[in-house]
Amino acid sequence: MNDAGTPALDIPATDTAAWTQVGRSRPHESARLHVLGQADYTDDIDEVRGTLHAALGLSGKAHARILDVDLAAVRASRGVRAVYTARDIPGTNDCGPIVHDDPILADGLVQYVGQPVFIVVADSHDAARRAARLANITYEELPAILTPQAARAAQSYVLPPMRLRRGDAQVAFERAPHRVKGELHVGGQEQFYLEGQIAYAIPQENDGMLVLCSTQHPSEMQHVVAHALGLHSHHVTVECRRMGGGFGGKESQSALWAAAASVAARRSGRPVKLRADRDDDMLVTGKRHCFHYEYEVGYDDDGRIVAARVDMVSRAGFSADLSGPVATRAVCHFDNTYYLSDVDIRAACGKTNTQSNTAFRGFGGPQGAIAIEYVLDEIARHLGRDALDVRKLNFYGKTDRNVTPYGQEIVDNVIHELVDELEASSDYRARRQAVEAFNRSSPVLKKGLALTPVKFGIAFNVTHLNQAGALVHVYVDGSILVNHGGTEMGQGVNTKVMQVVAHELGVDVARVRITATNTGKVANTSATAASTGADLNGKAAQDAARQIRDRLADYATKVLGGDAADVRFAADTVFVAGHEVPFAELVAKAYLARVQLWSDGYYATPGLHWDQKTMTGRPFSYFAYGAAVSEVVVDTLTGEWKLVRADALYDAGNSLNPALDIGQVEGAFIQGMGWLTTEELWWDAAGTLKTHAPSTYKIPGVSDCPEDFRVRLFANRNVEDAIHRSKAVGEPPLLLPFSVFFAIRDAISSVGGHRVQPPLNAPATCEAILDAITAVQAAAGAGAR
Repeated sequence: MNDAGTPALDIPATDTAAWTQVGRSRPHESARLHVLGQADYTDDIDEVRGTLHAALGLSGKAHARILDVDLAAVRASRGVRAVYTARDIPGTNDCGPIVHDDPILADGLVQYVGQPVFIVVADSHDAARRAARLANITYEELPAILTPQAARAAQSYVLPPMRLRRGDAQVAFERAPHRVKGELHVGGQEQFYLEGQIAYAIPQENDGMLVLCSTQHPSEMQHVVAHALGLHSHHVTVECRRMGGGFGGKESQSALWAAAASVAARRSGRPVKLRADRDDDMLVTGKRHCFHYEYEVGYDDDGRIVAARVDMVSRAGFSADLSGPVATRAVCHFDNTYYLSDVDIRAACGKTNTQSNTAFRGFGGPQGAIAIEYVLDEIARHLGRDALDVRKLNFYGKTDRNVTPYGQEIVDNVIHELVDELEASSDYRARRQAVEAFNRSSPVLKKGLALTPVKFGIAFNVTHLNQAGALVHVYVDGSILVNHGGTEMGQGVNTKVMQVVAHELGVDVARVRITATNTGKVANTSATAASTGADLNGKAAQDAARQIRDRLADYATKVLGGDAADVRFAADTVFVAGHEVPFAELVAKAYLARVQLWSDGYYATPGLHWDQKTMTGRPFSYFAYGAAVSEVVVDTLTGEWKLVRADALYDAGNSLNPALDIGQVEGAFIQGMGWLTTEELWWDAAGTLKTHAPSTYKIPGVSDCPEDFRVRLFANRNVEDAIHRSKAVGEPPLLLPFSVFFAIRDAISSVGGHRVQPPLNAPATCEAILDAITAVQAAAGAGAR
């Protein structure tokens, strides 16, 4: 037995050549804890003695001046200890991540229904929530803008509009044999994480504040809390062990909750927990941006695009939040997998009196790419061709037609091979014929089929965010503790980082443990977002582990001889100069020889640059590719539909953990399908979000998953030096269910013999589907007459 209590392996070095801890399917590091209910989330952490509970008092108006706030009934309510307003904030009343236009508490002006106006602190969560409803606020109402279309008409924007041009679109349009022109609306999406927003602030000695927070961005929470309290960052420590989902909703918007809890804790001198009720969470926080598009595309007789113009406007909400970067990514993903020679792409972030929208899985990429897919679907129908053939005709080339509109050369294009493989494995052509045969004989039920591709850029739009740090400690018994700047929201970044460290040190993953993300350990971290979690933090942890390995190798050769470059770490054993030394034994001896057994690691993604003014550069390290085929059946009498089968093929590069990656693809597919079909956000004329609870907002359930769901990883290896040549898998697969939306549109189109463009927007709810069917029937009937 070795010092860690596991058998020491007597394996000749030549037999360990294939030993690895990466590229293997391993369970999520917290899977057992999840199943047993032993995984601690922020609300599960034992409360400190004297803990109080907070709730937020919310605005009832979309846009109004506050004339008077009567809080007497709130203060008199049972269990209430204190009530705080904007004037009680010691430092800066702001939690905006980029533009400082997002107050923690409204001060004289409310800009959406649900905006926090005051904080109630009470003995219990229930007492605080009940008291928050007793405020009497007098308003002077102001005109409210609620939709992106209204924002465009009023020229109401949170940031200056942006524009990307290449070539001469106007001249290209004049030469184009055909044109398609229209409008499209794609709705937003609620993150609907299982664990809502929550922060627990605990005062520490010497003006310190410990904030336990469900957040994707601990460093930003540290900055916001420090500013709100009028302190420096070193006074504030933010910690997050895990989240019960995030999807982008906890990147910037956890700041409000962290700041409010911290202000209450600072003022009261007591620990304060602020846990959002689901209704309050959905009323207060932003969602995926909905987009409205006006487009015009010129194309030739074969369907090849020769000119494209699109004007996108998003519902940003009342403040900037992350709307600028979201719009930038939408602009950079309008091309998706297609070469566009002459383009004019405009994007604006409409200022509306609604929740300030924020990051959501895909971060504008899905909203950009779906527009060009909609256009290609229309072009194919205009020409009477299979949409897949038109898509393939427009693909980026390998050596020519391979530069994006923003100037980045594509050097890793595998979309041709990937789509060909999926087309064959899914029997697309035979199924297309079968769908057509079914529709000819079925007057009520109609089937639809679509294959759609994905190209998704990996990196933060803002270059300086592409950096990460990590700490790796090797203890005398051979066990290993890792801390990195990423946050775990269920996606498995901790599992992958553990595998990377274990592989680098030649030990089994069981030796490695990961601690909670903590700003006191790794400083100035970037958000776990943009699908960069494993890329950045894996590289940083690898760097730290490699430094320790090199020190151990140097020590081993000093003691046993040989060359440090020839020392091999594998199978919990160190192979050096013909000797086989258990890893733990070598570590223990190295400690006695005063060898440093811990190290920090750092990584910054190379080769990135971006000019926001010209909208040109190399914003992405590489591209992830994928494609999916979906087959649906639609009831033309009710608008109900069912996904019969889905085939997805995703390029994860040299996958670090195939099981986790396939799980991410499956989850992203269903979540994206929900965005495009069932998840409808609806505000009334007064600006109140009415879909603010599970009773009124429909996310996909188990019954919505196809019985025949085939997900595979494409055999590939990243051309860039990403961690072990893998590729990101968090966000790109969310674009795969475009195939579901266009399969539904295909089924609707069959009602009119594919001669009429179905006017279908997203989400394609049953009502929207039925409306589109009615419109197609009417247009087809008018055409026949």
